[in-house]
Amino acid sequence: MALWMEAGSEPKTESEVADLDAITALKQSAAIELKEKGNEFVKMGKKHYSDAIDCYTRAINQKALSDSENSIIFANRAHVNLLLGNFRRALLDAEEAIKLSPTNVKAFYRASKASLSLNLLAEAKSYCEKGLEHSPTKDELMKLSRQIDSQKSECESREAQVSKAVGIAKDLLNAIEHRGLKIGKAMFQELTGHRKPMLDKDNVLHWPVLLLYAEVMSSDFIEDFCETDMFSAHLDIISLVKFCPPLAWDKENDYTREAIELYYEAGTGVRLSKKEILCSFLEGTAGSHVESFGVDMEDEADCSPNGGPAAGRGPKWVRVNEKRTLHDVLTDPKFVIPGIPVFFVVSRKSSFYKEFKAGKWFPPR
Repeated sequence: MALWMEAGSEPKTESEVADLDAITALKQSAAIELKEKGNEFVKMGKKHYSDAIDCYTRAINQKALSDSENSIIFANRAHVNLLLGNFRRALLDAEEAIKLSPTNVKAFYRASKASLSLNLLAEAKSYCEKGLEHSPTKDELMKLSRQIDSQKSECESREAQVSKAVGIAKDLLNAIEHRGLKIGKAMFQELTGHRKPMLDKDNVLHWPVLLLYAEVMSSDFIEDFCETDMFSAHLDIISLVKFCPPLAWDKENDYTREAIELYYEAGTGVRLSKKEILCSFLEGTAGSHVESFGVDMEDEADCSPNGGPAAGRGPKWVRVNEKRTLHDVLTDPKFVIPGIPVFFVVSRKSSFYKEFKAGKWFPPR
């Protein structure tokens, strides 16, 4: 009997030929029945999708149908995998269907749809175009082609935004390195948000600057402090706006223009690496999720913290000479800029002044 024939051997008798024909017919019948059963399971809904895939797989394994028929079954299994979100499997099935029948339009559609779901836009577009070559008026393919074009356009726009954000951040980093400035971990972000410096067309830095009234931890914010500006100019403007009449919390009217002094904290903070600085500049931008910048960004890390006052000693407060520019102050080697420049405002007339000058007051960390 043909059932007992060795693999690869040819039938020698009419009986063996008849047996083989009968076996092939049975397998073909079984494969077709499994295919139809799989189609029924698909119609029955999501709970039966796994049963449909099993039927299609068993039909393929019969190895009894023509290439064009097997192509249809592979395309059907691709369809179910798409419905289940198994996009990689769907793509493999659709590609196999195309190999078996290069005119299977549904296989091209499903290959394109799976590729789109995997964000393989070039592949998705290619499969869609090839499908349209065989069926130029296929509505589903035309609609999918428009969807791919739209997603591709959005992707290109997003990439352009990311590239621009990274470029701006790198220019900022280069400007800061050129000036020898040290950038540390951002502080007081509840007050400053994701504000960052800006480099103008003349390569001049403009900083957002936070002024903290140390006595009560109230704050003022200077949105645009050009590095070439002197402190006196900005303090004069603030005094006109805020000190007359007195500040709401300044019951003794201690904080007059003549009495206030400005300080920064020196010798504290940990200098960030170049990569960390870039990441901080990219916060709140389209490039906030970029992790690789194409160059070594770790060589500038300062691993030894200066941060926090030493035991038994207060912070080192350095008074700002109001006739100096912001650039002059920021280039102090002991000044690690906490994200953006932060300066502390105190008044010589206040009782708090002695405590501050003695180093007994510590800013919140």
